[in-house]
Amino acid sequence: MGMHILCCLWSVFALVKMSSGAEWCYQSQVSCVNPCQGPLEWPEVAMTCGGRAQSPINIVTKKTLKDDRLQPLRYNGYQFAFHSDIINNGHSVQVNLPDSAKIDGGNLESTYKAIQLHFHWGLNGGPGSEHTIDGEQYPMEMHIVHIKQQYHSLSEALKDKSGVAVLGFFYQESGSSNKKYESVVNALKRITRPGTNTTLHDLSLDMLIPSHSNLSTYFRYQGSLTTPNCDESVVWTVFENTIPLSNEQLSAFSQLSFADGQNMTGTYRPVQPLNGREVYHSGSVAVWVNTVVLLSSVLATVGLSFPE
Repeated sequence: MGMHILCCLWSVFALVKMSSGAEWCYQSQVSCVNPCQGPLEWPEVAMTCGGRAQSPINIVTKKTLKDDRLQPLRYNGYQFAFHSDIINNGHSVQVNLPDSAKIDGGNLESTYKAIQLHFHWGLNGGPGSEHTIDGEQYPMEMHIVHIKQQYHSLSEALKDKSGVAVLGFFYQESGSSNKKYESVVNALKRITRPGTNTTLHDLSLDMLIPSHSNLSTYFRYQGSLTTPNCDESVVWTVFENTIPLSNEQLSAFSQLSFADGQNMTGTYRPVQPLNGREVYHSGSVAVWVNTVVLLSSVLATVGLSFPE
């Protein structure tokens, strides 16, 4: 009973605080003692968060449309090593990127330059990605954020409906560590508190993503930033092939802290309605899967099977 009364008192305090403009937060942070505004209340933080072209989304593969213009992207400067800060910004882990890394092709209307990357994750390797595929939520998702090369800042690019291009990559738990991620994972121990940072040395974007030959299958749609102000100015490219990390590596992200001292977990926005938007896919992945299923059924009927 005492805890219930205390919680109610904090709820009243929360309403007062919200009316004066509380900090936005993820659902994992919302509690009686932390009266922040979770995802359902983000439209009160920024009206745009209640728009009709919001991200992330659940990608239903059988409803995606093939677009032959979605050829493999070109990655310029992704191979070059750089030094940069990795930052606990209170909501995620962010790495600032050199604008010498650029992407084009893949039916993007311009060349886009990289500005930063960040991650979204769950609890100790549990569900944590923002986008989902046929309802499946992956343990973690990385967003590499780019802006059109003629712009000088993210805020300037957000005024353009296609001013920002974000590449989304899913992670999958593996039985062994991914050595390419050792420097990133080890750095997390030095930035556990919000506002702290350390330097990463000799890192390249190619180290963090699948090989370019495995980047030909992806999904494309028009959406938004996934944190307030949720500006609807993002061309999304979400890749099918996943990046392997061990459970220990995935769990290392859960050791970071939010501003209130809680472990930084559940750093994802729930999926948003499509509201009539189309989602496109490159290649013929969905068709190939259906063909394999059909062929397997035919072979099973005649008593045959695919060779192991």
